[in-house]
Amino acid sequence: MTAIEWSDAAPIYRQLKERVVAMLLDGVLKPGDALPSVRQVAAEYRLNPITVSRAYQELADEALVEKRRGLGMYVTEGATEKLLMRERERFLREEWPQVLERIQRLGLSLEELLRDRRKETQQ
Repeated sequence: MTAIEWSDAAPIYRQLKERVVAMLLDGVLKPGDALPSVRQVAAEYRLNPITVSRAYQELADEALVEKRRGLGMYVTEGATEKLLMRERERFLREEWPQVLERIQRLGLSLEELLRDRRKETQQ
């Protein structure tokens, strides 16, 4: 895992869980990969091991990782696809309406948005 800056806006275990989710979505962690041990993460980020365990337990409860007795936590098959589907649904339900409202409020057209995006990718 890479350096993490903790925010006061959400519990640390939830921020840690979201970091693992981001690593899954970015392809850093793949099905079959082992998560770092609770002790390793706790030591590296100076966290209480219970905090790390809680984050890992939530991932296990969502069937994104599985416990292998004596071996640790491993990313499950299909975890990335499950996450993508869930995150897309959440985006469309929670974030997109706000984005669309802002686009409409600013009077932006689809053509303007696409043109500006093309300029960014060409630079």
